[in-house]
Amino acid sequence: MGERRQPALAGRLMAVRAARREAYNLRVLTIYQVVLRIGWIFKTESVIMPAFLDAVAGAGWLRGLLPVLGRVGLSMPPLFYAARLRALPRKKWVLAWWGVAMGLPFLVLAWAWWEREHVRALMAPLFLVMYAVFSVCNGLNGVSLNTLIGKLVQAQRRGRLMADASVTGSLLAVACAWWLLGDWLARSDHGFHLVFGFTGLLFILTAGAAAALNEHADRDAEGLGAGAAAPGEPPSWLGALRGGWNAAWQAAWRTLRDDGNFRRLVAVTTFASVGSILFPHYQALARERLQLGQGQMMVWVVVQNGAIGFFGLFLGPLADRRGNRLALRAALAATTMAPLLALAMALADPSWGRRWFWLVFVPLGFTPLSLKTFVNYALELAPAAEHPRYLSALGVCQALPFVFAPALGWLADVTSFEWVFGLGAVCLAVSVALTFRLCEPRTWSAQQPSSGRNEPPSAWADEEA
Repeated sequence: MGERRQPALAGRLMAVRAARREAYNLRVLTIYQVVLRIGWIFKTESVIMPAFLDAVAGAGWLRGLLPVLGRVGLSMPPLFYAARLRALPRKKWVLAWWGVAMGLPFLVLAWAWWEREHVRALMAPLFLVMYAVFSVCNGLNGVSLNTLIGKLVQAQRRGRLMADASVTGSLLAVACAWWLLGDWLARSDHGFHLVFGFTGLLFILTAGAAAALNEHADRDAEGLGAGAAAPGEPPSWLGALRGGWNAAWQAAWRTLRDDGNFRRLVAVTTFASVGSILFPHYQALARERLQLGQGQMMVWVVVQNGAIGFFGLFLGPLADRRGNRLALRAALAATTMAPLLALAMALADPSWGRRWFWLVFVPLGFTPLSLKTFVNYALELAPAAEHPRYLSALGVCQALPFVFAPALGWLADVTSFEWVFGLGAVCLAVSVALTFRLCEPRTWSAQQPSSGRNEPPSAWADEEA
């Protein structure tokens, strides 16, 4: 009898230890994302980045490069890095390294602004180069972070992580922005060295949280392999790219080919990406139609970040209890309200529009939450060993619609804002409708077919079956 109880007791002890380890990692990952969010509000592309470019160059086409650089960094580098990330037994060390790498370009920019009298002629190209480096590091940081979340946090608790990080991070980010950012930007030298220095230091601080994670080594990892980095050492780009261009694209294509539900997810994210492409045009509408100045942009950033925290309170628990499919549908449906509100502001009396335009940025708070829900949904489609491949393929598919971003801006110039926001509302509504074709992976317990293709059963098409 005693011999029978010993394995049962050992199993319960292991379960308790695993639960404690997950609870600890949840707290550390929350701290990591909170620090990241605070640093992020100080480099937002809607305020700080274009304001800096205006101060050093002033050309509109330079501002137009920002979303392109950002999206390329989030898509292509993770695609090449996925295979190597999968091979690492522990991922926390590369996450720590990419956090440091994200901060270094901003420290360089802080130094450059401090010494701007000596490097004034090089300021604009230096900024674009540093921002491109940051975007690459940010993309590699993102795929590393999401892979670790998929490894360390159960699917039913990822919504709680999103909610905790969104609420706490948004509150602290807004508080820091009100406390520091306004005074820094009001300085005679615009205070960019303080803004960039603070941002860089916060990104570097995330490395401490990453290193504190309690991560066990993957037993099925392929080993570090040639060209890979040892724990705590900077990753080698030669090792990351050794597989070559063809191998990376073939891995992404294999994901699309073999997983029918991932293809459906790509269709959803393609139409949903129009919501992100529209973002610069909300400000253009406010400036050209309503004569609202740049002084209002800080209010919009604060409203959007506050909305992220508030809506995260509800979207995270919804994802944990009812699944990421329903949470994604709710987030996209709410985001559809943003272009509709913009249309109302464009058609309404200008005095009314100037007073209430900030309301447009309330549903935009769902945009980063929907992006995170896309990631959590993709994590549930694949086993842990395939998470890097799925996440990198998702990043590429999310970036492809941005090819049409210049065309959408051209359409606003030759037609009207009504056409642009009307088209955006239609595309977002289509993305909501396409979510009804997605499965709920959490309810699927059947094994994949022997062919290796991850095709969902026909019953998945029934929403409430």
